[in-house]
Amino acid sequence: MTTAEPGYPSGEFDLAALLAERGAERYELHARHLNHQLPRMLHTIGFDKVYERAEGAYFWDADGDDYLDMLAGFGVMGLGRHHPVVRKALHDVLDAQLADLTRFDCQPLPGLLAERLLTHSPHLDRVFFGNSGTEAVETALKFARYATGKPRVLYCSHAFHGLTTGSLSVNGEDGFRDGFAPLLPDTAVPLGDLDALARELKKGDVAALIVEPIQGKGVHEAPPGYLRAAQELLHRHKALLIADEVQTGLGRTGDFYAYQHEEGVEPDLVCVAKALSGGYVPVGATIGKEWIFKKVYSSIDRVLVHSASFGGNAQAMAAGLAALSVMENEQIVANARVTGESLRSRLAALVDKYELLADVRGRGLMIGIEFGKPKSLTLRGRWTMLQAARKGLFAQMVVVPLLQRHRILTQVSGDHLEVIKLIPPLIVGEREVDRFVDAFTAVMDDAHSGSGLMWDFGKTLVKQAVANR
Repeated sequence: MTTAEPGYPSGEFDLAALLAERGAERYELHARHLNHQLPRMLHTIGFDKVYERAEGAYFWDADGDDYLDMLAGFGVMGLGRHHPVVRKALHDVLDAQLADLTRFDCQPLPGLLAERLLTHSPHLDRVFFGNSGTEAVETALKFARYATGKPRVLYCSHAFHGLTTGSLSVNGEDGFRDGFAPLLPDTAVPLGDLDALARELKKGDVAALIVEPIQGKGVHEAPPGYLRAAQELLHRHKALLIADEVQTGLGRTGDFYAYQHEEGVEPDLVCVAKALSGGYVPVGATIGKEWIFKKVYSSIDRVLVHSASFGGNAQAMAAGLAALSVMENEQIVANARVTGESLRSRLAALVDKYELLADVRGRGLMIGIEFGKPKSLTLRGRWTMLQAARKGLFAQMVVVPLLQRHRILTQVSGDHLEVIKLIPPLIVGEREVDRFVDAFTAVMDDAHSGSGLMWDFGKTLVKQAVANR
C-alpha cells in the first residue's frame, strides 16, 4: 500500500487534484517560499486577485468576471493566452517523442525555426537559441566583444536589457544595479545623442551599442534618423549595433521589428524572446551576421564555446514555428499596426481634455500614457503631495481603479515614472479599444473631480511610500 506524499491527494502525481486541493494557498505559498515582497505589494495595491482561467486577451476569476489583459505578461503573450494553433503544436511535438537534447546530433526543428526567423531579417544569417531575453542579450554582448576584440559596450540611459550580470551592466536604471557591482565595463549615452556616441567611440575600445528602438521604461522612441546615423558611426569605428527587440519585436510596434520603421537600419545582432513561443515555453534568440558567428565559432575546438543546456529544445522550437505561422496567417502585425493607431489616437485626443494627462506616445500596440503636473490649484496641491512622497504614485493611482473598478490589468512603466505602458496581446481589436478608452476616461473623470476613491487610495499609497523610506 502506498502512502500519499504531503500535499498530494494520492501516491501518484495528479496535477488537477493537487491544484484543487492546494490552489487556494497560492499567496501563502509564495510568501513562505518565494519572493515574500511580491504578495505584500499585491495586497497593498489590491492586486491580490485569484484568476482561475485565461484565454486570448482575458482572464476570469472564480465568480466568472472577465478581466481585460493590457499587459500580456510583460509582452510574452503576443498571441494571447492558449492560442489553439500553438497549443496543438506542443501536443504534437510531445506525442512525436523526438530524440530531443541528445547534444550530439542536429535536430530539424531548430534549423527550421532559424530559417523562418531569418526571412524577417534578410541581412542577417545565423541564429543562436537560448531560453530568455536576458540570455539573448548576454549572447549578443559576448559575441560583440569577441568579434571586435574590444571590451566596452555602450547603452542608453534608462534602458532595460535584463537582470543577469552581463545584461545588468547595460541596464540604465540605478535601482536595478545598486549593490551588484562590479559589472562589465560600460558607459551610458542618452538615447538620440549622436555627439555623446561619437565621443565614446573615439576612445577606440567600444565593441557595440545596444539599443531598444523604443525603450520599454517610459516608452521613449529613438528619434527619427538616430538608429541609421548611429549605425554608420559604429561601423566607422569597427563597432557593432545590437538591437534589443525582446519586447518591441515580433509585431509589437506594427512592423515585424521596431528597427524596420527606419529605412536603412540593419543591426549586426538582434535579440528576440518573449512572444516567440506564443507564451508557452521560455525561448530567446540572438540573430546575427555570418562573420560574427564564424569568428566566435572559429574552429571545431570552439564548437561549444557558447551554448545553453535547453537551447533549441523541441517544445520551444515547435511553439516558435507555430507562433510565426499564426502571425502570418492571422495578419497579427497588420492588426497591431491598425488597432494600435486607433487606441493611441483616441487616447491622444484626451490630452486637451484632462490637465493631469501630459502625453500619449508609442507605435503599434506599445503605448505610453504619461501624466504631469496640473494647472488648477486644488489638483496641483494633491499632485505635489504625491510627488513629495514618491514619484510615480499618481500613475499607480490610475492603474489600481482600472483593475478594481473596470477589471483591466495594466502596469506602471517603471520605477518613479508617471507613465502607464500598454502592451496588450496583439490580437486585441476595437472591442478592447472601446473598453479601455471608456474605462480610462472614467478614471480620469474621477481624478479630476478632486475627491473620491482615487484620492483616498492616494493617501494610502503616500503612507506606504513614507513607511518604506
